[in-house]
Amino acid sequence: MILVADSGSSKCDWIVTDGKNQTLLSTMGFNPFFHNTDIIAAKMIEAGLGDYAGETKKVFYYGAGCSSPEFNLVVRKAISSVFPHSEVYVDHDLAGAAHATCDHKPGIACILGTGSNSCYFDGENIIEKVPALGYILGDEGSGAYFGKKLLAAYLYNRLPPKIYKNFQDHYNISKKEIFENVYMKPNANVYLASFMRFLSGLRDDVQVREMIYQGFSDFIRIHVWCYENNREVPVHFVGSIAHYFEDLLRHACRVHHLTLGNILKQPVYALVNYHLQNEGIIAADAR
Repeated sequence: MILVADSGSSKCDWIVTDGKNQTLLSTMGFNPFFHNTDIIAAKMIEAGLGDYAGETKKVFYYGAGCSSPEFNLVVRKAISSVFPHSEVYVDHDLAGAAHATCDHKPGIACILGTGSNSCYFDGENIIEKVPALGYILGDEGSGAYFGKKLLAAYLYNRLPPKIYKNFQDHYNISKKEIFENVYMKPNANVYLASFMRFLSGLRDDVQVREMIYQGFSDFIRIHVWCYENNREVPVHFVGSIAHYFEDLLRHACRVHHLTLGNILKQPVYALVNYHLQNEGIIAADAR
């Protein structure tokens, strides 16, 4: 039995499998920059993951913020406390995106979820040219990025009247409440990304579509063009934003003359198959 996890900032998917049967569990998303070992372990236990500790031989975890030994240790300690008899491997979510989409072949793997990032995968090694700057300085094309754009337009009174009224009726929030959530409370990036549900309901509006397209174009210019061979290899995407706005993402890739590869909403399924094959276990069907 193995356990494979893929964590963004909003949600973490966990799959326990023996190669024939698999069980999906979900927790809040973890980022060791914001969450300590005790919080991560408590949420794992709360979700019932501890029930599988006795049978699980290995745990493979890919997560946001797991980009240094120091941060990885925060997560590894949490998992090891719940799975004390398992081998635990912790890696960056970019590694997860590459393994889920590239299938041991060269490609550019991108994340478009609550946050955004990219890397080049040469078939064996991951190369990151442009760092992820987070929701304040970067995260182009992500849920937090678009949420920030929407809230700024709302507070500046620059939304079209129909959308402005729709937003007021739907949320009924004040500038004070928005400021508290963005500047004073934890997990501001998740709060900002939560407004993607509202934008998704307006996906046919011309101005909303233009905003999403421009955000994807910004992401491509910064996080894909940085790789010299960006037009020679497929460009893959994982994450909810890439999935729900796939039509606009495809359009942006066509305009920028990129070869679009895989788009996976939940890369955890592909990661399960990747590790089952590596472990010599019969792989379940990818989803």
